[in-house]
Amino acid sequence: MNKALILLNNVIICDRLGKMEPSTNKLTWMVGGEAGYGVMVTGKTFALACKRAGLWVFDYTEYPSLIRGGHNSYHVRVDAESVTSQVHWVDLLVALDRVTVDQHFQEVSPNGGIIYESEKVKLDPPLSRTDLKLYPLPMIELAKQAGGDDLMKNTVALGASAALVGLDLALFNQLIQEAFAKKGEVVAINQKALQLGFEYMKQHFPDDFGWKLSLQTPHEDQRLLVTGNEMLVAGALRAGCNFLAAYPMTPINAILGLMTLVDQEYKIVVKQPEDEIAGINMAIGASYAGARAMTCTSGGGFSLMVEGLGLAAETETPLVVVLGQRPGPATGMPTFTEQGDLRFAMHAHQGDFPRIVLAPGDPQDVFPLIAQALNLAEKYQLLVIVLTDKFFAESHWTIPFPDPSTIKVERPPFAELSSATEGQGKFARFAFTETGVSPRVLPGTPGGESMVTSDEHSETGLYNETAGMRKKMMEKRFAKLALARKELAEPPVVGPGDADMTIIGWGSTKGPILEAMKLCRDAGIIVNYQQLMYLLPLSTDIVNTRFGTAKQTVVIENNYSGQLDGLITQETQHRANFRLLKYDGRPFYPLEIFEYLSDIAAGKAESKRTVLTRWHDHVDTSRAAATVVKSGTATARQSAQQNQGGSDA
Repeated sequence: MNKALILLNNVIICDRLGKMEPSTNKLTWMVGGEAGYGVMVTGKTFALACKRAGLWVFDYTEYPSLIRGGHNSYHVRVDAESVTSQVHWVDLLVALDRVTVDQHFQEVSPNGGIIYESEKVKLDPPLSRTDLKLYPLPMIELAKQAGGDDLMKNTVALGASAALVGLDLALFNQLIQEAFAKKGEVVAINQKALQLGFEYMKQHFPDDFGWKLSLQTPHEDQRLLVTGNEMLVAGALRAGCNFLAAYPMTPINAILGLMTLVDQEYKIVVKQPEDEIAGINMAIGASYAGARAMTCTSGGGFSLMVEGLGLAAETETPLVVVLGQRPGPATGMPTFTEQGDLRFAMHAHQGDFPRIVLAPGDPQDVFPLIAQALNLAEKYQLLVIVLTDKFFAESHWTIPFPDPSTIKVERPPFAELSSATEGQGKFARFAFTETGVSPRVLPGTPGGESMVTSDEHSETGLYNETAGMRKKMMEKRFAKLALARKELAEPPVVGPGDADMTIIGWGSTKGPILEAMKLCRDAGIIVNYQQLMYLLPLSTDIVNTRFGTAKQTVVIENNYSGQLDGLITQETQHRANFRLLKYDGRPFYPLEIFEYLSDIAAGKAESKRTVLTRWHDHVDTSRAAATVVKSGTATARQSAQQNQGGSDA
């Protein structure tokens, strides 16, 4: 094992396995620049080109919660084998401005490269590192030669990137054709800018870059490049979701947008209400009327929905709520990631009532899991919360094409009135049954009249506060949860059963954990991993088994207080031997997990460790702010102003 330590400006990179050496079909590429210069579309285009070249791709984005301006970055990892997480280092950095160089040059691999806009970015004084390859590129000049303006410098940079790493320009030309097919000459201008960037790099820096990508066997009909949000929508549509009401809020915006794009094709109703309170009430009303309904939000919006959660519970109305987590409290960090809302999802609203809380780890998980959420909500007439986060929602994974047969639609039929339980001359909507699940009829069905109120009630929905009725209704509602938990089967443990350490995690930590396990395997550290997708009710049998057989347990999660670890202790009296936490707004990196597991194996790890992602605080923020103001793209006031409430982008 290569344990060389590379010191870069007082920041140490542990290149444990030599992954930073120049190689073929193993590349990390990043583009960065000011918002408004196409950073996101540039990154997505590069990722798609690599995927269409037959390679596996994972990408990760960072952008500030500003109205205008600010630094954006798009990190693309490419490999000949499946990858599930970003990594610390960057082999080729594309800098559309000086801020990108300042903030990210420390991350570049030894002998890695920086393509930078040479007209406005002057590396004077020179960088403190001498082991980098610098590729000055007159992006603006070439963009104008192509017939465009300086906004097309990102396209020039794409062509230059393709030339350095050896990708076929035809892949990018096709993507440009698809993106701008309805915009006439825009296609030709962008393709010309792409060509000029490609030719410039070939002419001035021929065969100068060590990392190369080669065309593999295409897998267009076997693989997808998708986000968690995209696969959540695909699964919901496949499962028959036909109503969505949601107010825009990072990171669930794409769910609303994608549903809107296909509402006519799938005959679904998509509503953007005035706020999250209206959104959850609309979803409850639609579900009451017989629709398969869903709403989605993030922490601030979920706070507003809390009263609606109780209404759904008291009226036993099926409801699915997708909660896309981000760092709080209050507005917090709207465009970054965290797993801080587990306890909130479990306990939101006054009083006790049954709910199910699920947490997919990646797009492959969420495709069948969102369908199961919709099934569970309707079968047991209760609330199901699906916890995601920004990292899950907006990153792209290359995944095998999902099998539609994994989704099973289970919609209990509405009751036949002739067989429905009746009482006091009205339909007994909340009838006591052996399972706790009462019959439902469509509103307006003759003979199916009943009261539906937020007050405690009798079987027919009439207001009733007697001690006996309250006790029976509480027990009836919770009986459904006991029945539903029998359907919640956790994924099998990954790794050998006799491992030295058992990792336990939930949600989007899955990808970095799986990548860290590869590093452990090559280092001779034997670990296994239990992913928990069903957090309420907690899979206590699985947890007890893991703690009973594990030599050492490590809980890994993206929050300050160790919410899953605390839940495990609360429900099983087991406590993990070690706890790795991160709460700086960034996801885990595999190396961070590997280093902690290595220290545990060596007997020198503390029982709790918190992680701060390297690199992110090196940029001179005063320089960044000055650049934004000087460029005229935003005033100083706009640069400092964050979006508030639910309308943040």
